[in-house]
Amino acid sequence: MSFYTSLSGLQAAQTELSTVSHNLANVSTNGFKKSRTDFADVIASSIATDPTKLVGSGTVVKGNRQQFSEGNLKTTGSALDLTVSGDGFFAVKTAGLNATTAYTRNGAFQVDPATKNIVDAQGSALLGYPVDAKGNATATGADGLIPLNLPETSGTPAATGNVALKVNLYAAASTPTVAFDPANASSYNNSTTTTIYDSSGKASTLTNYYVHTGSNSWTVHSYVGDQALSVGGSSAGTPVTFDASGNLTAPTTPVSYDAFNPTTGGVSQTLAFSLAGSTQKSSAFSVDSRTADGASVGELAGVTVNAQGIVAANYSNGDTVNLGKVALANFANPTGLRQTGNSYWSASGISGAASMGAANENGYGSLLSGTLEGSNVDITEELVSLIAAQRNFQANAKALDTASQISQTIFQIQG
Repeated sequence: MSFYTSLSGLQAAQTELSTVSHNLANVSTNGFKKSRTDFADVIASSIATDPTKLVGSGTVVKGNRQQFSEGNLKTTGSALDLTVSGDGFFAVKTAGLNATTAYTRNGAFQVDPATKNIVDAQGSALLGYPVDAKGNATATGADGLIPLNLPETSGTPAATGNVALKVNLYAAASTPTVAFDPANASSYNNSTTTTIYDSSGKASTLTNYYVHTGSNSWTVHSYVGDQALSVGGSSAGTPVTFDASGNLTAPTTPVSYDAFNPTTGGVSQTLAFSLAGSTQKSSAFSVDSRTADGASVGELAGVTVNAQGIVAANYSNGDTVNLGKVALANFANPTGLRQTGNSYWSASGISGAASMGAANENGYGSLLSGTLEGSNVDITEELVSLIAAQRNFQANAKALDTASQISQTIFQIQG
């Protein structure tokens, strides 16, 4: 029997060596959780056996227990590098035809160029909850989960139809002595630029040139790119007059320009230009207000994830859109989760089903953006365990060798 006793010890020591080796191999794996091998002794007894004369029959591996202590946090600066500080796992939908929900502590996410989903290195989509404009979740539970997606654009394009400028023109300005030419700065006194949009949301620039033509009178020439805008077929400019107090007397209504083709290549559009409220005073030229309607389509410019897990996208047109809320999963017994590789776990009968929620809610940890959780493997501790497992293996091997020598001696006596 001593052969089998020593053999059980060898097998147990080998299992521990494998566990320690696996821990050390994953010391740099983000979100990795180390394991510990637990043993128990084997005793064969009955009620008729004298307890003082029992001899054990070796050892058995009771299990490899995962240790879910938190790993070291590493600052990365990337908004989509996420860490759960405390209890909880990210939920991801695996790629492929047989997609399943997996759970991970590895929060290294990025944007998939094809689908625009937030994915991990394996292409699995990060799951979360849809939200309203204020960031309030509009669904809960496992059935409400959706892949978090970052649209490339935001907003509905609209052509600019109205531009309003309130300016002050310098009353003592000189009168240019040369014919107006937008390429000649000496042919006009001042200019303003306003961004306008075509029907597809593409931007171009409206430039207004102000030419002092005499006492209390000016002419405004309007251009889109190098194209002069006309009124009633004439591009001679719009006369502007003021009274003795410097108040605008003409035009009293917005100037309606003839249809023109945008420099961006969109369909032709018309434009109304208002100078209501403009003045002519002894102070320097200034623009007191500028408004223009129309809208562009915003291009994705950045993304943020706050402590509550709200994913917000920023766009070039100034829009900030709440896209979803990162979901977190928790389990009654995390040590019972089944490891499936790629830093993934799946639920088992021992772990219980996933309970879904969000960061900073009851039972769930906080969410950190711009950081990653490293492995919780302590190299020093593992090396000590490795030495201990090696000595255990050697000791059991020695016991097996001793039993073999005893058996050999008996055979020699018998011979």
